[in-house]
Amino acid sequence: MVSMTGYAYCEKAGQDFSASLELKGYNNRYLEINVNLPPWLSVYESKIREKISSYCGRGKVDVYIRVREHNVPVNITVNKNAVRSYFNAMNEIAKELGIKEKPGLKELLQMESVLEIEKNRDSEHYWQDVQPLLDEAVQVFCREREREGKHTENDILSNLEKIEKSLEMINTFVPVVEQDLKDNIRTRFADLLGSQIDENRILTETASLLLKYTISEEISRLSSHLSEFRKETEENPRPGKKLDFLCQEINREINTIGSKSAIIEVNSEVVKMKETLENIREQLRNIE
Repeated sequence: MVSMTGYAYCEKAGQDFSASLELKGYNNRYLEINVNLPPWLSVYESKIREKISSYCGRGKVDVYIRVREHNVPVNITVNKNAVRSYFNAMNEIAKELGIKEKPGLKELLQMESVLEIEKNRDSEHYWQDVQPLLDEAVQVFCREREREGKHTENDILSNLEKIEKSLEMINTFVPVVEQDLKDNIRTRFADLLGSQIDENRILTETASLLLKYTISEEISRLSSHLSEFRKETEENPRPGKKLDFLCQEINREINTIGSKSAIIEVNSEVVKMKETLENIREQLRNIE
């Protein structure tokens, strides 16, 4: 089993820049990948998504890539049209208000778009360092999800064993339930007819009530569902959806057993199974 929750953080420092990459995994019904990275690396977003989706089948994964640049070459150009427009406007304001002070360089440099700054970035150069960082973080992330998944699997199988033991206990009461039905029918016929009992009628009534109240079929189906559940945990690396479906079927059989049975011991085991199944369903919300 693989958990949908996980975390990884990796960083790298170089001469030109330092980078960090963070992965956070949460529960989600489907796979949802959110990528947060510098705009000039956005061309590689599809590769990042492809990398994550190759390892993750379900869950919400947040990817954070942060880059801090050092000594990056910068091109600075002067927007001459903007400078002239600001200068003329300032002079016009000064003239209108009778101010003798003329606009200086300090004021002009504070105006928007006077200086246009462009960093000379080589995106491919940065990606050559970020890509192995992504590979490393994904491996850490997957190990964390597998570790958490193994822990959850052990808990789930422990709870599954509890349900199986309860089912074994309930199964021992099946003959008691059926015999009680037969005895009750025979007693009622004896009260009504005395010694003139029609055995065929008793057998017919018994068969009819057994069909309505016996829990043999429910026990058989429940046992089959539990076996299938265990098989999925062993053979399916991402069994979350299938196990969730099986839990619905298991719950249906448990409820039917509880509604049919009037034996205190059986009903007590039914309550235990329902509580344990709810624990399993809660844990399955973390599983792919």
